Amino acid sequence: MKFHRRDLFRAGAAAGLVGLAPRLASAQATYAPTPGAWRSVALTTTVEPTRGATRAWIPLPTFEAAEWQRPGNVTWSGNARVAERVRDPRYGAEMLRVEWAADQQNPTLEVTAQVQTRDRAVVPGQGNAAPLSDAERKLNLAATELLPTDGLVRDTAMDIVKGKTGDVAKARAIYDWVVENTFRNPKTLGCGVGDITTMIRTGNLNGKCADLNALFVGLARSAGLPARDVYGIRVVPSAFGFKALGAGSQTVTKAQHCRAEVWLAGSGWTPVDPADVRKVVLEEPPGNLAMTDPKVVAARKALFGAWEGNWLAFNTAHDLKLPGSKEGPIPFLMYPQAENKSGFLDSLDPDAFKYKITARELTA
Repeated sequence: MKFHRRDLFRAGAAAGLVGLAPRLASAQATYAPTPGAWRSVALTTTVEPTRGATRAWIPLPTFEAAEWQRPGNVTWSGNARVAERVRDPRYGAEMLRVEWAADQQNPTLEVTAQVQTRDRAVVPGQGNAAPLSDAERKLNLAATELLPTDGLVRDTAMDIVKGKTGDVAKARAIYDWVVENTFRNPKTLGCGVGDITTMIRTGNLNGKCADLNALFVGLARSAGLPARDVYGIRVVPSAFGFKALGAGSQTVTKAQHCRAEVWLAGSGWTPVDPADVRKVVLEEPPGNLAMTDPKVVAARKALFGAWEGNWLAFNTAHDLKLPGSKEGPIPFLMYPQAENKSGFLDSLDPDAFKYKITARELTA
């Protein structure tokens, strides 16, 4: 199955991740993140729901990964009658569940989470990672509502990995296919939805991170490779000189970013981010870079096996039923959510919903 990039792709297809070049940007960009010093960040979310909302759910950056993220203290204050940390039993996604009295005037809550993070980099397929448990393998090969692993998705995956031997080669082929056949669409709301069947069926292989990286994850699972989306948020600028790959200020209300991982024997959960390659193409100055641009080449090479530690992970949950909600499951939890008698407020409209997220790097 082959897709042709249309004029729209050529015009907007520039969302490639200029992989984090060295600590000073150069014409011959390189990206060599090395797991080194840890940085500490305080992420603060302030929620002031409107329109009669009495419930809210705030994602917490408490995902734990010994090599690259260490969650710390979580504190909160406000006028809610209920505020408690809760965890999804299937994925372990943690959030602050909040309820206000129906007659509460000016409902508000502020939650601050401290997190340590650092760069990560592996050689795909090399290392001594412990084997993936049967339960984790099953979970991360499973289909979800928006990530089917049969039909058109499986047919596409099989076509991509045809003739490839070994999991590393298959994962690399899927990564390259996503990089080469998709583009970042700046008109996509938020981070996208991740409806990969519609993307493949229509040939409109565009969107943002929750679309493009979901495409990688769905194709990988269809090819028998455990994979998962990791939902999080950018918190500080890139240390490698790439404007497109970091937060632009301490206000990070709209800096959510979904990354991806694929499980490979040896390296274990291996970081990949084809969506950020496409982000570099589109957004890295001067914009609309060619795939042969040194920044794009560097990003593409790096982002199959590395991430920069200027981002915090929330969770890996799909089809998440929010505890206490009267609504059905949501595709993923990367934005604060709130609910009134009519249902969910628009989480992609922080001005109407009234929430703000800030990030502050802490010094020792």
